[in-house]
Amino acid sequence: MSDASKPDGFRIRGFCIKDYDRIMELWAEGGLPRKPSGRDSRENIVRQIKMPNVLFLVAEEGEGGRIVGTVLATHDGRKGWINRLAVDAALRERGLGARLVREAESWLESQGMDILACLIEDDNAVSMTVFEKLGYKKHPEIIYFAKRKHPGI
Repeated sequence: MSDASKPDGFRIRGFCIKDYDRIMELWAEGGLPRKPSGRDSRENIVRQIKMPNVLFLVAEEGEGGRIVGTVLATHDGRKGWINRLAVDAALRERGLGARLVREAESWLESQGMDILACLIEDDNAVSMTVFEKLGYKKHPEIIYFAKRKHPGI
């Protein structure tokens, strides 16, 4: 993971819980579904980032600047997952999303993951375009099923 500022003025670092409110704003701006009373609560995020198979990154403008991007990488021991990619709308198409994905990919590959995947809601055309440009292929034959303890998680 890069912790230094790049010539583009963005610095990528690990998520800290003090970043929580801004991350929720970024996810809302990006149209990502949020479950602040469930899986996305402060408590659950704190628990998740302590797990060895989770890397949660943020991008900020300059040293100690405003958070302008985020990505969450996880793996299940067989496949790496890239989730929660969000970039401030005013800064899109400057390569920051691709840089965040590359950081996540690098970490996942270092964890032994040879298959990398992402889940994107069917109405999120922006994310689909980003991942297609980064070499990801849509698999229309895969249907996602979920079982939840309750709707808020």
